[in-house]
Amino acid sequence: MDQHPPNDESSDQSPDEDPELEEEEEEQEQEIDYEEEQRQQEGAYREYLSQLRAQQSLPMGIVGGLGASLVGAAAWAGVTVATGYQIGWMAVGVGFLVGMGVRMLGKGIDSSFGIVGAAFALFGCILGNIGTVIGLGAQQVGIDGVLAMLTLGKLMEIMVESFEAMDLLFYGIAVYEGFKLSILNTGGE
Repeated sequence: MDQHPPNDESSDQSPDEDPELEEEEEEQEQEIDYEEEQRQQEGAYREYLSQLRAQQSLPMGIVGGLGASLVGAAAWAGVTVATGYQIGWMAVGVGFLVGMGVRMLGKGIDSSFGIVGAAFALFGCILGNIGTVIGLGAQQVGIDGVLAMLTLGKLMEIMVESFEAMDLLFYGIAVYEGFKLSILNTGGE
């Protein structure tokens, strides 16, 4: 009687079944499923961006930025004239207001909205300083006296004399905020 040595593999496994091959096939199927899911997500994201682009309005973003810069400049000048101190953090507030104004009205996802926000943030800061010069001058000689004496050259001279290096930091923060906050976050890149 011939006796064969015991087989290491289980006796109920057919010769066609290979566990390593089955595992490899399962991994390939999972990879294909994952890639298909990624393509579907990318397609849905592109559709989402397309819908957002259809809703954005640069003219409304400009309106939002202009309005917010005027409000921010008025608040800056008002606080500075009332307290007698120029508070650099007011520039940060102007940048925040402008960024939110552009974002809320413009609903933009493109960098052009950020550029609008940055420009209006800088405009609001400069206008806030001009308003401060006029307000402080009006306390001394009255508004009519300020307006009678104030020329563009004189205004520029006063702005240069009152400008400090720290102003650059706060203006920079305001411009950054104006840019960054003006663009809707799409949850993507």
